[in-house]
Amino acid sequence: MRDLTKFYIDGEWVEPSGRGRLDVINPATEEACAVIALGEAADVDRAVKAARAAFDSFAATTVHDRKALLTRIIEVYLKRNEDMAHAITEEMGAPKTLAIQAQSASSLGHFQTALAALDEIEFETDKGTHWLVREPVGVCALITPWNWPANQIACKVAPALAAGCAMVLKPSEVAPISGHIFAEILDEAGVPKGVFNLVHGTGPEVGAALSSHPDVDMVSFTGSTRAGVEVAKNAAPTVKRVAQELGGKSANIILDDADFPRAVTIGVLACMNNTGQSCNAPTRMLVPAHRMNEAIEIARAAAAKVKTGDPNADGVTMGPVASEMQWNKVQKLIEQGVREGAELVAGGPGKPEGLTRGYYVKPTVFARVSNDMTIAREEIFGPVLSILPYKDEDDAVAIANDTPYGLSGYVYSGDINHARKVAKRLRTGNVHLNGAGVDVTAPFGGYKQSGNGREWGVHGVEEFLEKKAILKPKK
Repeated sequence: MRDLTKFYIDGEWVEPSGRGRLDVINPATEEACAVIALGEAADVDRAVKAARAAFDSFAATTVHDRKALLTRIIEVYLKRNEDMAHAITEEMGAPKTLAIQAQSASSLGHFQTALAALDEIEFETDKGTHWLVREPVGVCALITPWNWPANQIACKVAPALAAGCAMVLKPSEVAPISGHIFAEILDEAGVPKGVFNLVHGTGPEVGAALSSHPDVDMVSFTGSTRAGVEVAKNAAPTVKRVAQELGGKSANIILDDADFPRAVTIGVLACMNNTGQSCNAPTRMLVPAHRMNEAIEIARAAAAKVKTGDPNADGVTMGPVASEMQWNKVQKLIEQGVREGAELVAGGPGKPEGLTRGYYVKPTVFARVSNDMTIAREEIFGPVLSILPYKDEDDAVAIANDTPYGLSGYVYSGDINHARKVAKRLRTGNVHLNGAGVDVTAPFGGYKQSGNGREWGVHGVEEFLEKKAILKPKK
């Protein structure tokens, strides 16, 4: 049982102002694995004041200084990489291989790309009539989710440090252990006091206090679209910058000229990755109507390959969903899919056979789904795939774009140029062609209700910079 009842403020582990406590539940065992203190407005105010006091001196550091700091963080992170992976498995149920090779590894990757970005960004440029200066935006509130906990912390903390900002982090109360380890890593690496601060707590309490605080200059938020709206409302009275990475309902268009067995199989497995708890998961598979029967058989076989169970066991590819609340939500939506008449190809309601304890969900595939069904419209955030038919390419694009979301998309074709032409028609921030994976140097973010702003690499650092024009007098 981990005791996480102190906050990291102004370079010290300090006692919280209140007595509220919350157990952190291991989703594989349904037992408490840690306890956190629940922060209050007073804790937020203390952390923001520490960040504000530290900002001017840290903002004045050189690029060389910040590169040296990021290098030290990377060195310490490498020592704690396995600790971080174990924490992620414990707090949100990622299988151990996924936790070490993807969850924790991607977090490290964001520090490495932020370090590299500092060689690409011109902080002062002579434009002839003026100098263009890029300066840190100020004190930043970083609010992160539970599904990729370390990754989402790193893709905010790393660029914020690279830019020269001070910050307060509120990790998800569902998966706070990784955030706590982050604070330990930054402390050991010698981040100046007050530059990084950590306060645990809930969104309605700590998140609201941060996003509305008058001394916070920017909020970077990752989470649901519903919560993102509340963050924006809280931030509006002080007109602070808000960057948001929100929900998704990504379409995976498999064109008729694609390697069909490969494309369908990869699509199913990608949807099930991280137990379907990725905002960019390809949860809507679009296939030519005349090939629906073929797609069903391939998808059924692919779903059967998913091994669900104890995330610490060898060979397991899918662990539990992160919480009881999430399990209940996913079950309701699976049941809704059945009620609305979608064809159940694999999985369905209830827990997988033999798994009575833990928040496990059957890898579920629905077929012959229409785009007006609930399972095709709502972000399920679980291992549930909907296969939809399309008449022709224009119909596929229309279905793909017929969503309030626009985070990611996927296109498969036997001709990469054909796939690229279709990709350009999709209203999404990312499009993956023929099974391409993520790229931490590419900008990541959404269109429409999937958010605003971009994270990762150079683009992520630029989100934390203001542009100033210093005008020259005419001679």
